[in-house]
Amino acid sequence: MGRTVKGLRWFIIGLIAVATVINYIDRNGVANIAASVAAIGRLALKKFLLFTTAAFGIAACFYSNSGAASASSSEEVVSLAMIREASSQYELFSDEMRRTSIAVDAAIRAGVVVPVPKDPGGGYTHEQHKRNYMALYGAGLLYRITGESAYAAYARSLLLEYAKLYPTLGPHPAKANEAPGRLFWQSLNDSVWLVYAIQGYDAIRDTLNAADRATIDDKVFRHMADFLSIGNAKTFDRIHNHATWAAAGVGMTGYVLHDPELVARSLKGTDKSGRSGFLAQVDQLFSPDGYYTEGPYYQRYALQPFVVFADAIARNQPELGIWQRRDGVLLKAIRSTIQLTYNDYFFPLNDAMPDKSLKTDELYQAVAIGYGVTKDPGFLSIAQEQGRTVLTPDGLLLARDLAAGKASPFPYASQLFRDGPEGDQGALAVLRSGPERDAAVVIAKNSAMGMGHGHFDKLNWILYDAGNPIVTDYGAARFLNIESKNGGRYLKENESWAKQTVAHNTLVVNETSHFNGDWRVGQEHAPSQLFFSADDPLKASTAEMVDAWPGVRFRRTLVQVPFGSGSPLVLDLLRVNGNSPATYDLPLHYSGHITDLGFPVQQSVAERPVLGTGSGYQHIWVDATGTIGPDNATLTWINGSRFYTYRMVPPAGASVILGESGANDPSFNLRREPLLIERVTGVKDTTFVSLLEPHGAYDPSAETTVASASQIKTLRHVRSNDADLIVIEPLSGVPLVIGIADDVTAGRPHSATLDGRRMEWTGHIALLNGFESK
Repeated sequence: MGRTVKGLRWFIIGLIAVATVINYIDRNGVANIAASVAAIGRLALKKFLLFTTAAFGIAACFYSNSGAASASSSEEVVSLAMIREASSQYELFSDEMRRTSIAVDAAIRAGVVVPVPKDPGGGYTHEQHKRNYMALYGAGLLYRITGESAYAAYARSLLLEYAKLYPTLGPHPAKANEAPGRLFWQSLNDSVWLVYAIQGYDAIRDTLNAADRATIDDKVFRHMADFLSIGNAKTFDRIHNHATWAAAGVGMTGYVLHDPELVARSLKGTDKSGRSGFLAQVDQLFSPDGYYTEGPYYQRYALQPFVVFADAIARNQPELGIWQRRDGVLLKAIRSTIQLTYNDYFFPLNDAMPDKSLKTDELYQAVAIGYGVTKDPGFLSIAQEQGRTVLTPDGLLLARDLAAGKASPFPYASQLFRDGPEGDQGALAVLRSGPERDAAVVIAKNSAMGMGHGHFDKLNWILYDAGNPIVTDYGAARFLNIESKNGGRYLKENESWAKQTVAHNTLVVNETSHFNGDWRVGQEHAPSQLFFSADDPLKASTAEMVDAWPGVRFRRTLVQVPFGSGSPLVLDLLRVNGNSPATYDLPLHYSGHITDLGFPVQQSVAERPVLGTGSGYQHIWVDATGTIGPDNATLTWINGSRFYTYRMVPPAGASVILGESGANDPSFNLRREPLLIERVTGVKDTTFVSLLEPHGAYDPSAETTVASASQIKTLRHVRSNDADLIVIEPLSGVPLVIGIADDVTAGRPHSATLDGRRMEWTGHIALLNGFESK
């Protein structure tokens, strides 16, 4: 901190020196400088020297300042070679400069607008304060790079207005149940404001006179930091993403203001014990694999304060070894965040919006910082896909190396992401059919509750294929930042539908949700991830859940099965054991339009019944019901250019309900999405076996349809000797037999009998057709 002016002085000194050299060139020619540059044209050399000086100024301004926002993870950026290469040829960086300049220049033209807070999310005052922190952040970066005083002057004027307003504010008038902020309806948004604004202030603080600096330091940043920590200790000392944002803002403020008290508070909590604070959050919110306990959507959101503050810690307190902490868990978190996407979009598990992708501010920062620390060329391909970077030395380094062709494809992989600080609270199992970002992927959600943003969806699963969601998760019931929809906050249907078990693709007992819908109870009980294999020919996951309902235990195995040259089949084996007779429902939420039903149905044409009265069932319209048998239990739908057939091996007496979400929704808050429920009643134990088959092709332009019917003839299930045998018989070719033993121990021999033939294999799962078992 306090050295930006020195950087500008070096910039001026360099400019004077280069001007002297250019004058010498004009008078004497290039030959008298050095033989090594004799071939360089006079104009080219002058341009080169001017550019070198400008680049040197950029680097000097970035690197002479040790504050929260200004430095980089990469020491290479300070090298002369890097500076000389930092030209406008790096399209990613120059585009970001242009984009930021347009936004900040527009803010300057609009003038200083700091309204008294009034509106909830999406309202005018809410959005204006968001625009202001982005303008402060952008103005600071642009001033640091260009030295144009207009940017510093604008930031100064804006912050002085906040210095007048902020000390006068009480709790926000649109506060809800969450901890209220001052500028925004919840304190989380105030924390985000602080994280961005302090980085912009860091860049211009040394341009201020002592009086202005003291006013802004004390009446804006110190005042806000105290409010978010001491004044909001209950939130600040939580292990939660809200506390992460607050800790990052308070800690970076401490570095910028040279206030060790704020830094200590941010790192170790308000009581400095270390039981809370940023370091405790790093230790407790991520698993050893870098999986964030609230799920992929909130991992994206929380990643920015983690990595931006970690970058500041690494520069200001390198002795803490923040990037090395817990075997580099924050760097693992960046990679795992990217892994938890399909076609760039995050898996919409728990409270999640399905339209969030890698193209977000959080990931622009994370990818640049991650590349600065690791030089992993896979990050370059992600940046290329994003088409964005950040105006920092790491962003410049990334843009340079991307332009130099150093990118390599990010290695999307089948991977098990353990949950919990020790990795013993279940897992998220990701099964990919290939390394491509759009290869078919099965996600088995065998993870922990995920705190208050978690859903009651133990052993849930979803599927993506051919670029589309096929077996779906509703995510959250929320219209983010749309004022007319509850001020952009979570809707009541998030509790009554989106979180409920029936809104997911997993077992429901007696039309009640896991843990009776109490997330605090759910937080105490995680599934057990029993088996995972990412190896061909069968990629598989097995997990077990107890205590979701009293006296009920269920186990689920999901397997990707290679079939022909297309996307793999997905085999689902779910076995449930209970203490007393019950009604067991297994929903399947799918995306597409039904093209064929294998079983007869009864429909209510005159009225549309509602399935139930609570636990989410009150939101399901019943479109049709039917009874299924072993020869007709199929449903086929089309999604995009491909067909999908869901084939069941129904237990005795099973029935099917075809429905749609959206009942009892007077405010039209729910999306209308189809589902199928397979139901078995009056039994203690049962087994659900199903197969999802991608097949065929539809081309509306050419008006052609190929293989719209299933290519599977039969699906059989045999239970024998503590193992299950699944027989998949295609219309042509040799049947596939899959053995799944109860015992998950690797290398242990198993046997079962099928049609009088003894089948033998070793390990938990095997493809019993001459393929190697595992």
